[in-house]
Amino acid sequence: MNPARSAPRRARAAAGLLLFGGVAAGAGLDVPPAAAQESHLLVVVGLGGDQEHRDRFHGWAARLVDAAVGPLGLGPGNVHYLGERPDLDPERIDGRSTRDGVADRLGMIAGQSSSDAHVVLILIGHGSERDGDARINLPGPDLTPGELAEILEGLGSRPATVIQTTSASGGFIEALSKEGRVIMTATRSAREGNEPRFPEHLTAAFTDGGADTDKDGRVSMLEAFTYARLEVVRSHEQDGILLTEHALLDDNGDGVGSSAPPEDGEDGAVARRRFLSPGAGRPAVVADPELASLYARRDSLQAQVDGLRDQRGTMTTEEYENRLEALLVDLALLTREIRSREGGGE
Repeated sequence: MNPARSAPRRARAAAGLLLFGGVAAGAGLDVPPAAAQESHLLVVVGLGGDQEHRDRFHGWAARLVDAAVGPLGLGPGNVHYLGERPDLDPERIDGRSTRDGVADRLGMIAGQSSSDAHVVLILIGHGSERDGDARINLPGPDLTPGELAEILEGLGSRPATVIQTTSASGGFIEALSKEGRVIMTATRSAREGNEPRFPEHLTAAFTDGGADTDKDGRVSMLEAFTYARLEVVRSHEQDGILLTEHALLDDNGDGVGSSAPPEDGEDGAVARRRFLSPGAGRPAVVADPELASLYARRDSLQAQVDGLRDQRGTMTTEEYENRLEALLVDLALLTREIRSREGGGE
């Protein structure tokens, strides 16, 4: 194993052990605090085909929406859910998931958001391949990669994350790939047509807390992808069946996804710094001054971690590992203090 790659893993493990032992370590880089980012979420659920799938798809979407307006701290006006049948849950579903509906809603988000707002699009449902072209099955005309790419152009320079969780979703990567855009797919090609388990575990990554591997109180897009991918592999192994889906992530604009970023390629740098929550896992408005101060300190520590990772190639493995370990321990301890202040205990 490459020692440089194993360093952050050992640092995270040490941070967890030191957290429960109550030991704090001090270290830092001269990096300014990270500013909270405006975030918008659009969940699109396509055709279910039967009641069992409609209920399953809606269950995942509802959990994502509830987490977004709850613990993740997005404003209700920044969370949108388009579904096959809006009457299924009128309180959550605010439009029909047609191709035009997706285009109109993304256009509305672009018109109401700042030029640097992070827009997250999560696609749930059935996918298929026809004449070599992947598609997600929607009410009315299906949505193809080329059509979605054209719709996304309406976001302008806004950073976007597209999470395509259907079968055949790997066929979307090449068309959607763009510098500054994070793309996740449940499969590695349009030919992987079995129903994927990826959306179930992707939903858990954002709602259950287990994906926060560095214990900083927030789940990055890279952490969410890695968690979901590994859980898919684990569940297939547990059931004793052949792995039929291979999730990919692309965030460097080259149109080629990585199965285990950043270990197996150049992807992962953008996804590591991109989050669904507008800040470091906190509400948009914080009334408690002491809690607001703790959040600001955590932002600063996270910025120091990001800055250190950027400087990784300029120092020895031992120096990098030691400094990262110290920062992650401080982050873990501060996160515990924040959760206690929030009333969630330690």
